[in-house]
Amino acid sequence: MTLYAVQKLIYEVNRSPEALEAFKTGPDAFMQAYELSTEERGALSKPDIGLLYVLGVNGQLLMHFAAACGYEWNDYLDAMRAGLASYGEVREGIYAIKKEKP
Repeated sequence: MTLYAVQKLIYEVNRSPEALEAFKTGPDAFMQAYELSTEERGALSKPDIGLLYVLGVNGQLLMHFAAACGYEWNDYLDAMRAGLASYGEVREGIYAIKKEKP
């Protein structure tokens, strides 16, 4: 997984109105500049906020990205809960559940 690349893309989209517009008008072309898995590309292009959360995207980045994609606050929270129900625990990043080795 390339969590760094996903978060870098989201960071750029969040910071730059030009990047946001380029992403919205041509997400596939915009994503070419980033090393992303098929799953990550799919999650970004929908956008699937729940899957992005489970992949480990930082909540600060994700909340602004979700808002830019038209999510209201409660819908954003619901999307993260739905992501956990659909895809399981957070896989990477600061929200990941670290399992103790026996």
